[in-house]
Amino acid sequence: MKDYYEILGVPRNATEVEIKKAFRGLALKYHPDRNPDDKASEDKFKEINEAYSVLSDAEKRQNYDRYGSAEGMGAGFGAFTGAGFGDIFEDIFGDFFGFSGQRRKRPAKGNDLRYDLDITLEESAFGIERHIEVPRWEDCSSCHGSGSKPGKGPVTCTNCKGTGNVRFQQGFFSVSRTCGACDGTGTIITDPCPSCKGNGKLKMTRKLSVRVPAGVDSGSRLRMSGEGDPGIYGGPPGDLYIVIDIEDHPVFVRKNFDIFYETSISFPQAVLGSEIEVPTLDGTTMLRIPQGTAPGKAFHLRGKGIPKLGGHGKGDEIVVINIEVPKSVTPRQRELLEEFAQISGDKTSRTFKDKLKDIFSGAEN
Repeated sequence: MKDYYEILGVPRNATEVEIKKAFRGLALKYHPDRNPDDKASEDKFKEINEAYSVLSDAEKRQNYDRYGSAEGMGAGFGAFTGAGFGDIFEDIFGDFFGFSGQRRKRPAKGNDLRYDLDITLEESAFGIERHIEVPRWEDCSSCHGSGSKPGKGPVTCTNCKGTGNVRFQQGFFSVSRTCGACDGTGTIITDPCPSCKGNGKLKMTRKLSVRVPAGVDSGSRLRMSGEGDPGIYGGPPGDLYIVIDIEDHPVFVRKNFDIFYETSISFPQAVLGSEIEVPTLDGTTMLRIPQGTAPGKAFHLRGKGIPKLGGHGKGDEIVVINIEVPKSVTPRQRELLEEFAQISGDKTSRTFKDKLKDIFSGAEN
């Protein structure tokens, strides 16, 4: 079993600074550029890098101290052959040389875009297809994205000989960094395209058709793959995200997949029962009001709400009943109500309005 502390020549309670200092000294001593064709030095250099990759990471070091093994601790030594070693090497020696090595630019995905789409409650309930216009960058049609004048392609960068990188010699180190003349592309545009001024891209407005499925709610996001900005250096385009916002409705209020509707009935309707017509998202329907309905009573119209995404049923329409209290009554109405009060055993002389307030207050409680 390898002892990473012994390899770096530090005690087990060594600080991060002490570990870094030890690695720097050993790396300078055993670096392959300083010891060409020396297999033993190369192996030693790999070994100290493996030790540092574990002991410089707090979580890996904790696992190593606990279990005595580097197994199961992530990339470990394998980072030597990939980007991980480059990060370690630049972290250690970047400040030593005053700059760090850089890699030639690679293909990158284009920017994702967002489009806010306002729809009505009915459109969210039944779904809709909308045509939208999205501003985005697109490859210039004149130069096909090259940035060069038609017939005048980019030329090879003379500074880096088309590699996109230049190398610097610092003592026994040879460090590569991105070419500043061509910005890592390996080519230089000498005759810019007059349409895009050498940018290779133009801001365009693209017309798209968007299918909004039934059941979406405010905040729902619809992804249109590949409809974002074009990629960089041959990378794939980004995506377009359609963000839904549902406009306020003059009649209904939506809560999740249910919709709420409030209506008022008269006192006789509440006492005697009635049948009223109520609106729904797809027309009107009749609702039976039973005798003795109290204010605030909610009736569920099953399946009259919003479809659930994925086709798993629908929400309900919930009709909330309020009792309408008249602000004034005719003499005949007063006479009949007073007679009703006497029959009911209520001998108070209070007004009809006060009477109803007490009745409905008691019904609510």
